[in-house]
Amino acid sequence: MARPPVEFDPYSAGSDLIGTVADWLMVQALGEPDLQDLYAGCCARLHAAGIPVARAYLGCRILHPLFSVLALTWRPLDGIKVHELPHSNDIRGWKESPFHHLVKNRLPSLRRKLSVPDAIVDFPVLGELRDQGMTDYFGYVVSFAGDSSTLGVANGMIGSWATDRGSGFSEHDIAALMRIQRNLATACKVRIKDLISRNVVSTYLGANAGLRVLSGAIRRGDGETIHAVVWFSDLRNSTGLAEKLAPDKYIALLNAYFECTAGAVLAHGGEVLLLIGDAVMAIFPTAQGAPDACKAALAAAEESERRLAATNAGRVDKIEFGVALHVGDLMFGNIGVPERLQFTVVGPAANEVSRVQALTKTLGRRILVSRDFAALIDAPWESLGLHRMQGLADAREVFAPLKEKSEPQRHRDTEEGRAGRRPAPTTLDPP
Repeated sequence: MARPPVEFDPYSAGSDLIGTVADWLMVQALGEPDLQDLYAGCCARLHAAGIPVARAYLGCRILHPLFSVLALTWRPLDGIKVHELPHSNDIRGWKESPFHHLVKNRLPSLRRKLSVPDAIVDFPVLGELRDQGMTDYFGYVVSFAGDSSTLGVANGMIGSWATDRGSGFSEHDIAALMRIQRNLATACKVRIKDLISRNVVSTYLGANAGLRVLSGAIRRGDGETIHAVVWFSDLRNSTGLAEKLAPDKYIALLNAYFECTAGAVLAHGGEVLLLIGDAVMAIFPTAQGAPDACKAALAAAEESERRLAATNAGRVDKIEFGVALHVGDLMFGNIGVPERLQFTVVGPAANEVSRVQALTKTLGRRILVSRDFAALIDAPWESLGLHRMQGLADAREVFAPLKEKSEPQRHRDTEEGRAGRRPAPTTLDPP
């Protein structure tokens, strides 16, 4: 009596070596390796196990303000290469890819033998791979939702394997790759979700605050006292600009302003904590020394002026802002209600820097610093006198960098500002 045919199960195929790779991936899913290291390790182990992978590709969405897709390419001799694909309305490349075909038709995989005489080369990338010596291609998509109707890069990952072996992949190779894809997807899902979480909290909270929250500082009151340079900047005439400009034009202006200010802070190692309407609150921690933090903050303020000059060149609606710098102790942590928290800085130093910034309007200077800040940098300062500020018991002395005012900085001092100013020395007086 003839035996019934045995149904082919690709997930049961593979050698002990492939099983070892699968087990390694499951261990990695419980750890915290970088996605790049995870993928490179998987590909290298497959290659060492005898699967003739000459090129491997993986792509996934990452929810990043600058990039829409993270793509990884691996080759035996080159190792891993990372490609961060920017947000773009040009979807021609996607629509001409095998992955779009798979997603559109809800197919889990696609194979193309590239070395046979009647090879089907129906996507541009297949022609490119064939020209590079590839003989066989196996592409796939994986849904992290476990539902074939949601296949695609939006909530899952896409990938491909290619070989340059003359005979292409064997059926054993394909079965092994399909088996590994389940474990790889499981491990990658954990890492991708973690990467997305880090991107989101860093984008909306700041890099340091975001990591603190992910590390467990999520209860109201969680935080610590830190010593830091604190930056506060504010856009001039924001109400008038909002009334004058169309909403899209005003948003574009705000973004240009933030590029000048918050962008300069980030470029010099500071951390932007809050974008409060049209104001920027940032810190430069003093862990490596208060003078160095002050120098970095002042360099950021001066760069914001240079960025402003370039931004305003040719603009009809000019942008103007003031920047204040102070140094002191701050409470860095969670405030709010238990259901809705904000990770920020509070304390007298934060209050004082906002008051100093308000003086930039009356004193006609774009950059002002407190005495505490100026005392930490051996540089020429111009004292603008003692000033009483709202909420502060004593009058405080403020300083500006001693330099000629730039053309975009020609403000007229108000009577209040001139009345409160005393003769300006060129060096910092002893306290």
